[in-house]
Amino acid sequence: MKNKFLKTLGLALMFSTMACQAQERITVKGTQFYKGDKPYAYIGTNYWYGSLLASKKVGDRKRLLRELDLMQKNGIDNLRILVGADGGKYDFTVRPALQYEQGKYDEDLLDGLDFLISEMSKRKMYAVLYLTNNWEWSGGMSQYLEWNGKGAIPVPNIAPNTWPQFMAYTQQFYSSEPCMKALENHVKFIIGRTNKYSKKKYTEDNTIMSWQVGNEPRLFTVENEAKFTLWLNTIVNLIDSLDKNHLVSTGSEGKNSSNDSMEIFERTHQNPNIDYLTMHIWPKNWNWFKADDAEKTIPTTLENAGKYIDEHIKVANNLKRPIIIEEFGLGRENESLLATTSTVNRDVFYNYIFGRVAESVKNNGPLQAANFWGFGGEGKPVTQDGKWNPGDPLTTDPPQEPQGLNSVFSTDKSTLDIVKKYNLQLK
Repeated sequence: MKNKFLKTLGLALMFSTMACQAQERITVKGTQFYKGDKPYAYIGTNYWYGSLLASKKVGDRKRLLRELDLMQKNGIDNLRILVGADGGKYDFTVRPALQYEQGKYDEDLLDGLDFLISEMSKRKMYAVLYLTNNWEWSGGMSQYLEWNGKGAIPVPNIAPNTWPQFMAYTQQFYSSEPCMKALENHVKFIIGRTNKYSKKKYTEDNTIMSWQVGNEPRLFTVENEAKFTLWLNTIVNLIDSLDKNHLVSTGSEGKNSSNDSMEIFERTHQNPNIDYLTMHIWPKNWNWFKADDAEKTIPTTLENAGKYIDEHIKVANNLKRPIIIEEFGLGRENESLLATTSTVNRDVFYNYIFGRVAESVKNNGPLQAANFWGFGGEGKPVTQDGKWNPGDPLTTDPPQEPQGLNSVFSTDKSTLDIVKKYNLQLK
């Protein structure tokens, strides 16, 4: 009788310990995130290539595990990840592609996604998974258009100075029923998946913080607002109907995705099923920062970033939702691609962004987190100009950009020290 009691007690204690250790779900209450019943604020990163690195065939799982451990050591527990790529037939795009033909998937890369999420779960890390891309570097909306008879994608890196043509091409997505339906099928397929490693349904796995519609979905023109909003609400409502356990976000740049109009940004994000807002900040791309005149333009960069943040905080307060600065980056000195080059200006910029998050959290404001772009880990450029070719080490820089341009490498101690400092402050 005594042995039976002790055995029962032991099992009870074991299951109690397991329950305590179970990963808690991320939720939203007002303008704050919660992990279980405690507020959750963080400095995370973009790690779009994580599932590729987790692939058995084309990845490097040992490197992946080392990088996850290093991120965890620096307090990083939130990773924004691309759910594979589409097409993969063009140079300057992610290859191999998860969805290599419409509705057809690479089982090895699906396995990689499962493995990545399973390993993140072991480290109590959270994933924001985005399901498509406005830009050509992973196929995304333009690839759906090509698949559905709209002609070849005018890839800007292949045909220089064709950005206007690419924009005009991609905005057709919101008028194409076959394309929108194909994306809906993709969303259903991914969200309906069960992880082969953890045996958990994706809809029941607390490792997933949020499903994100896409990377930087844009109106492109003011005239497109009604079609864009209808599409955005449809896809957001679909995700919400498929998975009531996880948050939903859009992946918007904010004002820059909204024809430079905060009013449009606010109008397109009225849907209550959008649980939190996002903004992206790219000083070089927006001509705030010039690498060859860094000393003069870094103060301007901080000033403009501050104004951009303030505009978005106002909308977040109006809509009573949290907001995340989920993309921001800056190159090394003189845009060098080498890991040994100074990151002094990047560190100044990061410190400012993280400081704004910490200030907001302290004052119960809606700015609750930031994901820097991005963690390049052990990756490195192979060619002198940084061009990526299939088989080269992956970095956080997509294939259309020089490898190492915005990457925070494992050896960037000064930058990672800043990340760790603020994560300790926020936890």
